[in-house]
Formats: sequence, structure tokens, C-alpha cells
Amino acid sequence: MKRRVTGLGGVFFKSAHPEALKQWYKEHLEIDSGEHGAMFNWRHHDDPSREGNTVWSVFPDDTGYFDPGTREFMFNYRVENLEELLRVLKKEGVEVVGEIEEYPYGKFGWIMDPDGNKIELWEPLNEKTL
Repeated sequence: MKRRVTGLGGVFFKSAHPEALKQWYKEHLEIDSGEHGAMFNWRHHDDPSREGNTVWSVFPDDTGYFDPGTREFMFNYRVENLEELLRVLKKEGVEVVGEIEEYPYGKFGWIMDPDGNKIELWEPLNEKTL
């Protein structure tokens, strides 16, 4: 099996006033997050011709997206082979939450850590190569 986690894919957190908070971050830190969050673009260290990104996103307090997690935040980690990793983690006794979901930009799966944090695992697809 290749490396399990290859990097941070995103940081997601809840806010009682998500639109106002997005505006504050835009005004003071120049983070323009739009509807689905801000994208921080970068290049792979081992292959600078490959582009990647990390997402930063504010969710409303009442979102169910972090369930069954109980925290105000959720991390998204980039992985190389989501299906294999989830099989291995399950064998190791890690709680896998839900089913794998696929989108044009990648595959997603979720696990729980011992503190009750929901963790999103993302296998990016079709990253740009120059």
C-alpha cells in the first residue's frame, strides 16, 4: 500500500453566522471563499508540473455534514487509494462512516477518530498536469 495520507485537503468549520464570517475573512485576510470555500492552489513537491489545492470552508452551525462527529470542525486529508485505505482502516478497527462518494474532482470517504471527530478522506481525481 502506498502512503496513507499525502497532505491536507481541507479545513472545514462551523459558524453561527457563516456569511458574515466569510466576509470578515475576505476583508481582513483576503480569503475569498465563495459558495464552496476558498481554494489554495499549490504544486506537488515531488512533481512541480502537478497542481493541487487545499480547501478552506465555513459551514452553518446546523449543518449535518459533520455528523456523526460532535466537533465544530472537520479535517479533510488527501489520500492516494481511498478504497484500499478504507479496507485497511476497517480491518484495524477504525469506524468507517457512510459509503464512498464519487464526483468529477475525486472520491470521498469518512472515518471517526477516538475523540469523536469525523475525518474526511479525499482521493483527488484529474489533478492538472502541465
